[in-house]
Formats: sequence, structure tokens, C-alpha cells
Amino acid sequence: MHILLFNEYYPPDTSATAKMAARVAESLARRHKVTVVAGRPSYDPDEFYPFTLLRRDTRNGVIVERVGSTAYPRHQMIRRVSNYLTYLALAVPRAIALRPDIVLAMTDPPVAGIAGAFVARRLGKPIVYNIRDMYPDMAVGGDIVRPGVWVNRWEKMHRRALKQAARVIVLGDDMRDRILAKGVAPERVIVVRDGTSFPASMPERTDPVVQELRCGFQFVVLHAGNLGFYGAWSTLLKAAEILRDENTGLVFIGGGANRAAVGASAANSANVRFFPFRPVEQVPHVMMAGDLHIVTVRRGLEGVVVPSKLYSILAAGRPVLAVAAASSDAARIVVESGCGLAADPDDPIAVASAIRELRNNPSRLAEMGRQAQETAKKYATVNELERFAEIVEEAAGERNGGRHLGS
Repeated sequence: MHILLFNEYYPPDTSATAKMAARVAESLARRHKVTVVAGRPSYDPDEFYPFTLLRRDTRNGVIVERVGSTAYPRHQMIRRVSNYLTYLALAVPRAIALRPDIVLAMTDPPVAGIAGAFVARRLGKPIVYNIRDMYPDMAVGGDIVRPGVWVNRWEKMHRRALKQAARVIVLGDDMRDRILAKGVAPERVIVVRDGTSFPASMPERTDPVVQELRCGFQFVVLHAGNLGFYGAWSTLLKAAEILRDENTGLVFIGGGANRAAVGASAANSANVRFFPFRPVEQVPHVMMAGDLHIVTVRRGLEGVVVPSKLYSILAAGRPVLAVAAASSDAARIVVESGCGLAADPDDPIAVASAIRELRNNPSRLAEMGRQAQETAKKYATVNELERFAEIVEEAAGERNGGRHLGS
């Protein structure tokens, strides 16, 4: 069958969504025709494409059609919105013209699911909706927008798209609970985690890159990834201040919308350091640099955003501190598997105490690392991608058999 994947970001974009879109598309392309309708690269890509109304190429068996959206850097909201709007204006009619058998929509831009549902309705085809971040909940909870009439309208359209979807694929049980609360039938909402692949090898602690990232601290608490709107950044910085004189460092590796603000808040912190994203070949070095890795979700955003970086941390055999509510998927996995601890995202004293507890107990920390690697085996990427493909095929098969769950 012909599957259309509707998502603005796709490699060479470097966002997590772009990378996951490529994994899904390439997996599906092994037994189906897959076309991705994407925009011009704008998410910190390693290559840029000149303007053309439509650019078509093939990447790893996937047909990639890029409409001529604007390609401004994403760090300014107005320009990012321009990328969104020009992408939607060009991608929707192009998607309709392609006449696929099924539409698979992700969440870049934040209304991609709504747009994908519109395309599916126009074509009379089923849609599978893969929610990476849940909007407008994310925008409101992250203080990006204020509640109001237009946000209510956005939510109404989003619920319509959810109820139209033959399947809604989500990243965790907490996100599934959020979707069910919106009135979607339970049998349509399925958890498929991003999963992970195990690194071929890990560097030694004495490796120069590892030592550079450790910044000379005896114990390193490390956060690798975007500093977006979803993290308990203030709590982490306050916890670092509590540990200021204990030779314990907090290291951030990455960028994101809140990078400048977090950096400014930590300007006078002697034990907080920042690095940009490292090349992909240095990811094992990043993993080895942290004695304890942070996964964080602000209170109120559990189930709205699911930090998929957790799985790569587990695969590297590193212990985790989930600075998130106990009900969040990340905290539950970490605590139940014994690969780390969870701490209240509003309580810097609790975060500092958890760090201190593990720092002072090396044998327990080592055991958590072993448990992390064992836990990762449950979430192997190849298995999760196969499950994803089966869900898409099942949704298409129901329509072909004369029954459509979205009706």
C-alpha cells in the first residue's frame, strides 16, 4: 500500500521527531511504498536546500517530497511560525494530490495531526496519528500560549482529529491516559515506545572527550538533550546550588528554546556547565561522562511530553534520576525497574538529596547501571518499529475490509 507520512521535519533536520520519522518511514518502506511530505530543512540541519516549490528525492527507500516552505532558524518564534504556516499551505494540497492509501501524521508542526486528518477526510482514507508531543496541552502547560478562545478552538479541532483516527499511537502510558480523558475509545490508543539500540562499545572514563565533558568534577550529574519548555530547569539549578561545595557538577549538553534563559540563570553557578550538542559519534562519550543522568518533566506536563532520551540512557547502562511526578512514565519505569530514583520536580532539596544519596553509594549506583541495561532490552527499537508497522497495517486493513474505526 501507499503510506503518506505527514511531518515537517525530516533528515537532514536533526530534531528527535525528524530522526524518529525517518526510522518509522524506513521500517515501513521495507514492505510498502512510503512518501514523506516534509518542509525545507530548518531544524539545525547539516545541509540546507535552496528554495524550490517542490524537491523530490529518495532516502533509504523512502520517497521524500519537500515543499518550498520558509527555512528560518527555529530559535525565533515568529520565524518558526512562518515555517509552520508555509509548510502547511503547501504540504496539505500536495498530500491530497498524492492520493495515498493511508495517512500517518506526527506532531510537527503542532497542528500536523489536524492537517493530516483533514487530508484523510478529503480522500476518504484512514489516518494513524502518532503523537510525539501533545498540543495544545504542551503549548499551554509550557507557558508558550495563554488559554483563550482560539486555544479552545484548537483543542476542539484536535479532539476531532483524535476521534477520527483509526489508531492513535502514543509514547507512554501517561500520555495514553491523557488521550483517553479526551473521549477517545481505549482500543484505538496504543503505546509504542521509541525504543533504543545498544551502543557497540562505550569509551573509558579516561577518554579525553569524556574528561572534557566532566569538567573536572568528581561526580557529574548530566542532562543531554533539548532545554525546552518541558523541563524543571529552575529546580535543577537550585539543587546544584545546594551541592555547590560538594565537588558535584551539573552538566547540560544540548540546545533548545530555554537554553539562553537557563544559561543566564546559572551565570554565577560555580558547578554548572553547558556544552552544545556533540556529533553523533560522540554520543557514547556523553553517556559515559555522566555518573547520573537526568530525565525531567515539569509538573503538569506528564503525559503531554514523554522524554524518549530515557531509552538511550538505559541502553548505555547509566543510572537515571527522573525529576518528574511519580505518575509520569519516566519516573514509573525508573523506579519499578530499579535503574534509578525519582524526585519531585518542584523540590530542589529532594533532588539534591537523591543526587547525594547515589553519589555516596557507588555500589548501588553501579547496580542501577546494570539494571538500566537489562531494562533497555524490553524496549529494543527493532521490536517497537515492527509493532508500529503492524498497527498501521491493521488500520489500513480494517478500511479495506469495509470497517473504519473513525466512522
